[in-house]
Amino acid sequence: MVRTVKAYLKRKKKPGRKPKLIVEDHILIMLEYLREYRTYYHISLTWKMSESNVCRIVHKIENILIKSRQFRLPGKKELWKTNYQEEMVVMDVMESQIERPKKRQKQFYSGKQREHTLKTQIVIQQKTGQIVCLVNGKGKTHDFKLFKNSGVKFGTSIKVLADKGYQGIGKIHQLSETPIKKKKGKKLSQEEKKYNRQLNRLRITVEHINRRLKIFKILSYPYRNRGKRFRLRANLIAGLHNYDLAN
Repeated sequence: MVRTVKAYLKRKKKPGRKPKLIVEDHILIMLEYLREYRTYYHISLTWKMSESNVCRIVHKIENILIKSRQFRLPGKKELWKTNYQEEMVVMDVMESQIERPKKRQKQFYSGKQREHTLKTQIVIQQKTGQIVCLVNGKGKTHDFKLFKNSGVKFGTSIKVLADKGYQGIGKIHQLSETPIKKKKGKKLSQEEKKYNRQLNRLRITVEHINRRLKIFKILSYPYRNRGKRFRLRANLIAGLHNYDLAN
């Protein structure tokens, strides 16, 4: 991150006085905000600067890192490329609570979580745990509808694993598996239970990644910023996760 930011600032060098804090401190301020999700006020007290200056630093470092190729996700286009080597991917939805919006509250209300949320659909490689792409949506949107609206398509040789929220995905992509749902008034057979357990053992990878992403409190605490920037921050945190795996 330090090398990326320094290279960018060297190319975009502007006249004027030098900042009081070095690049490493700017990155640390940004990471403190994402990791601890303290208010700009409390971070400004720690670093002895104004709230507005903290906000500018966080936004600047976020923009530089996300624009660089170092922390970008492969993207959904990789999933239908003929030379894509991954044989199995796992798809799931992570929900992040938000403060109750002033307008269009019903669009953000999640009946499952019983609170206003933003959804993040995650597609990962099952073997490596690398995140391929993220798609954001509102809390009211059903998981399967979010998938259909996302434009994510899979190559014919890629096997997709998903949870019960994606019932019917087999009509869109043949090589896909979801747990068997119990029918009303009936019980699952031993073979069906065994199948569900085996599938869940493969799917558990995405749950571990959701946990790792939510170590950054900005994704697990009630999100109090503008929704437009949530997508950028979620992609940046996922990019940091991928970079950590690769190195």
